Amino acid sequence: MGIRFILLVNKQGQTRLAQYYEYLTLDRRSALEGEIVRKCLARNEQQCSFVEHRNYKVVYRRYASLFFLVGVDNDENELAILEFIHLLVESMDRHFGNVCELDIMFHLEKVHFMLEEMVMNGCIVETNKSNILTPLQFMDKS
Repeated sequence: MGIRFILLVNKQGQTRLAQYYEYLTLDRRSALEGEIVRKCLARNEQQCSFVEHRNYKVVYRRYASLFFLVGVDNDENELAILEFIHLLVESMDRHFGNVCELDIMFHLEKVHFMLEEMVMNGCIVETNKSNILTPLQFMDKS
């Protein structure tokens, strides 16, 4: 499959967005999020952005006060996932103008919509920023 989940978490460890591409019960999701967030936030900037946890490889990157965590299969290319995270941040920057945590909190449906344009069933299907953002322009007009 590829991508199993995407999490956006602030520096305090509060989840701001969670998107799963496989079925997990709510209890398993909460436990998984807590374990992964604690593990990633405890790492310093000199350590690499890849962590193995259970049967996932977690690729993460920090932008300002937000951590973008993507859980993938063990055979997935880590650098491609880092590029995907960067593309997501650039798309949000273009739409919101220097995206911050509050933009995500107050426009959660738009961020989910961007993710739905980019990822389908755990596979990256769109990488063109214009194609990702064009449908959002129609949402803003209505």
